[in-house]
Amino acid sequence: MPKMKTHRAGAKRYKVTANGKILRRQAGKKHLLGHKRMKRKNRLSKMVGVFEGNYDQVRRELPYMKYSR
Repeated sequence: MPKMKTHRAGAKRYKVTANGKILRRQAGKKHLLGHKRMKRKNRLSKMVGVFEGNYDQVRRELPYMKYSR
């Protein structure tokens, strides 16, 4: 059986921690930043965990990602 291919866009979007959590960037930090307060922009800069319901989607995109639930 041939190797499975990694979805390259997914590989650039997600990061796996040593404990196996999958992290993603938050939306809303690309443009239209003039009216947003600095506190809000700083909060949007941080990485957050992927919702548990989406783990299967991410796992399909990244078949060789090592993580344990």
